[in-house]
Amino acid sequence: MPNVTRADVAQAVRNPLAFIAERWTPSPRTVQRAALAAVVMAVVIVVTGGAVRLTGSGLGCPTWPKCTDQSLTPTGEMNFHSAVEFGNRMLTYVLCAAVGWAIVAARAASPWRRGVTRLGWAQFWIVMGNAVLGGIVVLVGLNPYTVAAHFLLSTALLTVAMVTWQRTREGDGEPRPLVGKAVAQLTWLLVVAAGALVAVGTVVTGAGRHAGDSSDVERIPLNWTMISQLHADLAWVVVALTVALWFVLKAVDAPAGPRDRARDLFLVLMSQGIVGYVQYFTKTPEALVALHMFGSCLVWIAVVRVLLSLRERPELAVPVPAQSDPALTRA
Repeated sequence: MPNVTRADVAQAVRNPLAFIAERWTPSPRTVQRAALAAVVMAVVIVVTGGAVRLTGSGLGCPTWPKCTDQSLTPTGEMNFHSAVEFGNRMLTYVLCAAVGWAIVAARAASPWRRGVTRLGWAQFWIVMGNAVLGGIVVLVGLNPYTVAAHFLLSTALLTVAMVTWQRTREGDGEPRPLVGKAVAQLTWLLVVAAGALVAVGTVVTGAGRHAGDSSDVERIPLNWTMISQLHADLAWVVVALTVALWFVLKAVDAPAGPRDRARDLFLVLMSQGIVGYVQYFTKTPEALVALHMFGSCLVWIAVVRVLLSLRERPELAVPVPAQSDPALTRA
């Protein structure tokens, strides 16, 4: 067991990340895995949050941050809904651990990549903000607008986690575009349309029959059929833009990476569309709604991957010290 001096303890208290970095250097693969773990947990927390809603467990713990006014955890007299809702709260700590691992691995890597570490901290603060927003959701009785904001902030977390993972797999050189400006603009149009699709999807849920609790919960006062049709129309717009992007990338002989990412997005959209139409015509059964929420995460991941594939970032060139000419230094 290594000797730990009082100076070591003082340093660890003052700057624990620097203390760890001096004693552990993770491999690039370890840093990538840590970043990927944060992506996975960002998806898991969305799916389990959906399970809370679809089982009617949203107010299983009626207050926050405690489960009840008298207890931090569910009591023996409480029911299944309390266990489901509290379990989702506990998964937030697992998410924090995954994000924390990503931060520590990025800080301890050699050379230290400040940009990747900052992205890790951005994830941490989004998680903290969403935890507070989740508490507000409970305290306002699952108001549908706060529930929608809760989901959208989770999508923001997923976005930053994906960017972090991508940055661990590339260098710190200046980004070099792999496509022309017009193709990049078409891609950004696709991203905006996909963002609108996700946002309208939260409105569909907020106006639908899955209120998140067995009691009478406020719904968004919109015609559910009408807003569902708008959601479907936006989905077809995103599909059309994806197909157009793939053909443009093919026409300009773009590298395989962007073309493959556009193809992957199209396949995910088709799968998500099938689930969406089936759940619509079968009156939104809980299992299919949960699958659709998972698919929403996959769609957004695929969209972010398309955007990130349009450029590359090489490793920074390390300057080599100039060699002196022996002839000039010969006595």
